[in-house]
Amino acid sequence: MAPHADDSTDADVERIPAPSRPSMSANPPRILIIGAGSRGNAYAQATGTSTNGIVVAVAEPVPYKRQRFGETYIWGKTGPSEGQAFGDWKQFLAWEQERRAKAANGENVPEGVDAAFICVLDEMHKEVIVGLAPLGLHIMCEKPLATNLDDCISIYKSLLPSLPNTTPSKIFSIGHVLRYSPHNMLLRKLLLEDKVIGEIMSVNHTEPVGWWHFTHSYVRGNWRKESTTAPSLLTKSCHDIDVLLWLLCSPPPNTLQPAHVPSTVSSVGALQYFNKSRKPTAAGNATNCLSCPIEESCKYSAKKIYLGPKHKGLASGNTDWPVDIVVPEIEECIANSGLAGGEAAVMAKLSENYTSETPASEVASKNWFGRCVWESDNDVCDDQLVTMTWDNDPFPKANQDNEKALINRGAKTAVLHMVAHTKKICERFTHIYGSDGEIYADSENITVEDFNTGTKKIYKPFLAGGGHGGGDAGLARQFILAVDAVKNQGVAVEEAQREHVGCSLEEVVRSHAMVFAAEQARKGRQVVDFPSWWKQEVESVIARA
Repeated sequence: MAPHADDSTDADVERIPAPSRPSMSANPPRILIIGAGSRGNAYAQATGTSTNGIVVAVAEPVPYKRQRFGETYIWGKTGPSEGQAFGDWKQFLAWEQERRAKAANGENVPEGVDAAFICVLDEMHKEVIVGLAPLGLHIMCEKPLATNLDDCISIYKSLLPSLPNTTPSKIFSIGHVLRYSPHNMLLRKLLLEDKVIGEIMSVNHTEPVGWWHFTHSYVRGNWRKESTTAPSLLTKSCHDIDVLLWLLCSPPPNTLQPAHVPSTVSSVGALQYFNKSRKPTAAGNATNCLSCPIEESCKYSAKKIYLGPKHKGLASGNTDWPVDIVVPEIEECIANSGLAGGEAAVMAKLSENYTSETPASEVASKNWFGRCVWESDNDVCDDQLVTMTWDNDPFPKANQDNEKALINRGAKTAVLHMVAHTKKICERFTHIYGSDGEIYADSENITVEDFNTGTKKIYKPFLAGGGHGGGDAGLARQFILAVDAVKNQGVAVEEAQREHVGCSLEEVVRSHAMVFAAEQARKGRQVVDFPSWWKQEVESVIARA
């Protein structure tokens, strides 16, 4: 039997209860959501079900999305009041600056917001964070922080303007939700605090994107081109790089140790399958599924994926992701014209096509969800491996007890495999090998094998609803708890950041920097010395700015 099999007949099984929702504050943190897409809705829902804060405003340029979001989370059927709905973040900024000026003059004004969740397109994050910096709001930014290293550093400096003093003035969090799922929080405790497998020696971690999910997001969708967004290692798997660094690099809880920074990073990967050379001959010159002679037999048929009963298509009764990405107003279409109206709206979107005469700029400017997956303009990797290594780095240096000096700071290796061609859809799984045992962790269970006793124990963390195994709810809860601690309990920002968010801005930048270093290694076919790379590409840039 595989070591990770869930066999309760020969293993001790422990079920972990759900985390409790914090008690609502008398003066709850007031939240603005910027961007009413799928991630903005996810955090709004999580705020309403799992935190002690309230969503009070939305900034969204698409009127239908803004109205639907507001009705669902803020104003119901009564319509927005002043200060609840904005066309974009700039409109909110102007309104808030005017509101504060009126308040300073003694005028009666609506109450402001304490914090903002930034859920706009990845490439807009820098503009929004830097633009809102003068307001001094607490910020949670959806991942990735930015789409290039320069923008990450600019954000870092805007939030810590007194560098090298790194004491924050406001709470900041990033949408690395994997840190906050009950599953991963328990996994980290077992590894770093309980030491159930001794010292970690090696980790194999897989991110199975999913064969049709990859085509939706990274062939036909927003994140298909590096030049307009970023590499898929950043847009999809910065989660995974971050959680590996959280387990292997970040200081263990309740310690004064510095980070155990990786020594090297290397990577291999490519766009292997979703390109014209793989197109079936029988498909001919078709560039759109609806005009393709093999549409009925092709598993990548957009008609099957978005309208069929499988893969969360409309026929399954699903009107959320991915259907509402194709037609954001799908629920309104169905309400007005029934299921047939919804199907017609989706078909109209899928029929949109381009020709050889269509300017490349126009092709690149929008998503074509009916396009042939072998005829797209996508260029991001559909398969990639990243290898990180650590050297022995005892702490403190003067400690003569070698065993204690190397606790959590010994040599180790971690491998991340991001792969598109999988049945699993983002159901990550990890094998961790230690000096005294091994762990297999999937999206449901954590199975521990003990070399010393020969015993096996299976942990079953609470499987929360919502996204990322409860990570969306966990991140929203912890961020808003930190805001509440500062707002209502007089806790210092740095203390609230450490206790509730559990991640510093430097850690955020480091995990993103690791992605960019890995991409440099992949493109240059080299092994990158990460500490040297960090000094040159990050520290020296900050020093010069």
